[in-house]
Amino acid sequence: MNFPRKQKEKQPVLAICYDFDKTLSPDDMQAQGFIQSLGCRIQEFWDASNRLAMENEMDSNLAYMLKMVQKAKEQHLEFSRRSLEECGACVKLFNGVESWFERIRAYGKEQGVIVEHYIVSSGLKEMIEGTKMAKENAFEKIYASSFYFDENGEALWPAQVINYTSKTQFLFRIEKGVLDINDNGVNEFFPPEKLRVPFRNMVYIGDSDTDVPCMKLVNTYGGHSIGVYDPETGNKGKVQKMLHDQRIKYYAPADYTDGSMLDDLVKAIIRKTAAYEVLEDVHFENLAETNNMSKQY
Repeated sequence: MNFPRKQKEKQPVLAICYDFDKTLSPDDMQAQGFIQSLGCRIQEFWDASNRLAMENEMDSNLAYMLKMVQKAKEQHLEFSRRSLEECGACVKLFNGVESWFERIRAYGKEQGVIVEHYIVSSGLKEMIEGTKMAKENAFEKIYASSFYFDENGEALWPAQVINYTSKTQFLFRIEKGVLDINDNGVNEFFPPEKLRVPFRNMVYIGDSDTDVPCMKLVNTYGGHSIGVYDPETGNKGKVQKMLHDQRIKYYAPADYTDGSMLDDLVKAIIRKTAAYEVLEDVHFENLAETNNMSKQY
């Protein structure tokens, strides 16, 4: 099967990858109406989910997805793509999030950089797809846990489960432009000059330990990792620890408004990308010329 792939652009591409819960939204998406609709207290639901995972040596994300289905059936509630998208539409977002994606994309264009936004989350794809910005095509791709639905739109089985370690595969997909999750071309060798989004041109924005593998990967290869914290609570403990442990390069409040600390930081990264890629182009041109001359002797 031939899968569509993104090709290397003439201009540099900067991929900004986001966790969702507590990165773009102040709380877990499931805890903003869905769990309450099941007649459960939030902590009660997560405790039951974690217990299910522990007792059955089960992936914790599979456990919470199963609990969602079970509890919905117990309450005779519709559990469908439509109902999940409706819940997603009600998810609270940090200040500035809804206008952020287009604003940053426009700034990149001014600087000669193509900015693409990606979600890499253990949350639910269907809920994320229900948000206003997703419906406005803010994201190049949403990588998140998801359900398989029958012909009536009812959830039957997990289609995709993403945990903190499996998140990293999607960064390699973005790097190579091999975005379809069933495209095994992600394992093919790409010479450095053919990589669509080298890791140095990636930004990963997250909030906690579950983002560490992605942050560490991006850091190792010259990219930019940013830890964010809730500006209302002002609790910097997690991000300060991540900075101390060299998991992230920067941290900032999760304030996505124009002129915020996070806004200034990402714009600085865009400017750096524009300047650095000019030097990289010269390097590869020199290298190609040298190799051609070597063949003549």
